[in-house]
Amino acid sequence: MRTLFLAWQNPKTRHWYPVAKLTHDASWYTFVYTKGALACPDFYPFGRMTELGAVYRSADLFPLFANRLLPKTRPEYGDYLRWLNLEDEDADAIATLSRSGGVRGTDSLEVFPQPVLLENGKYDLVFLSHGLRHLPSYAIERCGQLVQGDRLYLMFDTQNEVDDRALILRTCPPVTIVGYCPRYLTKDFASLFNQDKASEVSVTVERVNPDAPLQLRLLCRFSAPWPKDFTPFSDEWFSPIPDQALIESVAKESRLRKTEVRA
Repeated sequence: MRTLFLAWQNPKTRHWYPVAKLTHDASWYTFVYTKGALACPDFYPFGRMTELGAVYRSADLFPLFANRLLPKTRPEYGDYLRWLNLEDEDADAIATLSRSGGVRGTDSLEVFPQPVLLENGKYDLVFLSHGLRHLPSYAIERCGQLVQGDRLYLMFDTQNEVDDRALILRTCPPVTIVGYCPRYLTKDFASLFNQDKASEVSVTVERVNPDAPLQLRLLCRFSAPWPKDFTPFSDEWFSPIPDQALIESVAKESRLRKTEVRA
């Protein structure tokens, strides 16, 4: 089973909240709202999924997510996969949304994957640098000079008036800010840096895309040892609003209905 979260940015405060969770198994997509949706009074449910405590199941990807995928018929689709460092055979809906964030210029939503423990005992996550459009032109130029494998460094921006837990991405040398880590990843990243094996934590350039829009310009990879007692996205905001018993009950009913249809 693969899992994605949906983050929503409050247009008033510019703060990000994880508001929903999407899981996919071999046959079904399951959508639930998370407690991050309850944390902000300005948040409203999406489309016809109006009940925050409900469990939504579908054999097809929900339009909320499907509409964030670039159609394969678009002429720039090949470039799009190149910018995301994906091969066509690997670019299913979940993989593409995980890399691209499902970003559209018309709203304030982003999609991101839940990390899974790799066989080598690592936490490994690929993400796009945020905030490049707010940086001066020399920062954009510095991005263009980076190559795959270059080391990047994290730096707390504790005097940031919008987000005092912001994590800056910088180069060295020369020291240049080349964006920010996504807000919804900063707690995990900070926790992994504060472990015994912090020297093994790394942020590297996965891909630089000089011909891409700024939101797809710099693809990064965060890698760290996975501590034994570590749980990614452990904040309550990531927890589903429906209890696990309800989620499992709806899943069971869906499987039975599908069996009946096939029979």
